[in-house]
Amino acid sequence: MKKDKKIGMVVAGLLLGILMAAMDNTIVATAMGTIVADLGGLDKFVWVTSAYMVAVMAGTPIFGKLSDMYGRKRFYLFGLIVFLFGSILCGTADSMVQLSIYRAIQGIGGGALMPIAFTIVFDIFPPEKRGKMTGLLGAVFGTSSVFGPLLGAYITEYISWHWIFYINVPLGILSLVFLSVYYKESLEHKEQTIDWWGAATLVTAVVSLMFALELGGNEFAWNSTVIIGLFSMFAVLFAAFLKIETIAKDPIISFGMFKKRLFATSNAVALFYGATFIIATVYIPIFVQGVFGGSATNSGLILTPMMLGSVVGSSIGGMLTTKASYRNIMIFSGFVFVLGIFLLSTLSPETSHTMIIIYMILTGFGVGFSFSTLSMAAIHNFDIKQRGSATSTNSFFRSLGMTIGVTVFGIIQRNLFENKLSNAFGDTEQGGNFGDPRAILSPEARENIPTPVLDNIMNALSSSIAETFMWALVPAVLAIVFIFMMGKERIEISIKKRS
Repeated sequence: MKKDKKIGMVVAGLLLGILMAAMDNTIVATAMGTIVADLGGLDKFVWVTSAYMVAVMAGTPIFGKLSDMYGRKRFYLFGLIVFLFGSILCGTADSMVQLSIYRAIQGIGGGALMPIAFTIVFDIFPPEKRGKMTGLLGAVFGTSSVFGPLLGAYITEYISWHWIFYINVPLGILSLVFLSVYYKESLEHKEQTIDWWGAATLVTAVVSLMFALELGGNEFAWNSTVIIGLFSMFAVLFAAFLKIETIAKDPIISFGMFKKRLFATSNAVALFYGATFIIATVYIPIFVQGVFGGSATNSGLILTPMMLGSVVGSSIGGMLTTKASYRNIMIFSGFVFVLGIFLLSTLSPETSHTMIIIYMILTGFGVGFSFSTLSMAAIHNFDIKQRGSATSTNSFFRSLGMTIGVTVFGIIQRNLFENKLSNAFGDTEQGGNFGDPRAILSPEARENIPTPVLDNIMNALSSSIAETFMWALVPAVLAIVFIFMMGKERIEISIKKRS
């Protein structure tokens, strides 16, 4: 087989792996109501999402470092196999506790797939082609973030929730075959020391923080001993991690890398973009379903314009990296993104479907540039032996932003909604009976709610989501601040003159 065809098969395998890993969390979120109804454990369902996201975040920088030390291929294939094994186990779960444990196994594998896939692209393509290929991978990542909820709703409604996990198997096997057969790694690897203490403190610190954010104000009061203890544990363990990384021979996250301005700022931008964009993917379907009515599947369709916008933005961003600096590309991206989020903060029951579509296209188009451009910016100043660490750190910060963002803004939206319901109903029985937002997310339940009551609930839900988008402008604007600090670096392509 010709070299170009082999590279094409490798890229196809990477795209399948990214699609599978990136889509998994959103596809599960859509099916969670049905899963809870089947397995029970309403008080434990939060662990299903947390276990996966924590494992991904903790594993991402670790696998990135290991891939620099011992090679991309072996750890990509390892992550793929672990992910598929976890997916099969998830499909067989018969309790929430089992499902949470199996999701953690999935997350361990998922933490290897995303960063190593981007790094392999940088290894096998010359600078003039990296922008286009990274844009393609970024487009798949953006598409999966929006397409996942729709696919999850469809599979759950027409097949079975078990198949949201089993569908990973054929995709993963294809990716496994393509990479095993066609990817030939030529890098010579140097034996290094694994920073096990750094890995242990990082994992435990992240777990403590996520559990504190997930449980605070929900399962336990924010000033309870449990929540204070979790935050304290995070602070102590994270401080220990920072100290360990400064003295480790081969640290998982090299703080020396952050001395490069472009690397440090691109990670900060990824953090704030992740925290903002996840809000749009979560709350636009809830707004459409709760305010306009309809099923979960129909509300998922509304995200299609944002998906298309992100795909176009990612592709254009990747191609522009050979023509403009990373900063100039991201300045344009940042202002379009902020405009999209601002327009979403104006949502109301009177907003037309056409205007919502326009707002989403702008938001998706703006964030799409980051999927390709930030990955390339993070890796810009590093050689092949550090690219795994660079891309995995960038992925880690984006995932951390998404996890913290969805938790913090979820708290904000919930409190706003409850306060607005209290203002509308006071302590009356009506407010108690219809104060659950799930009541207006179900077409059947909506029919049983008196029109005046339904209008009050819809207005409360609408304004709480709009105000949450207004709060989401804070990280979006902070992203722009760091974009202006990125410097003037760009991809330099050397053109050889023909004799």
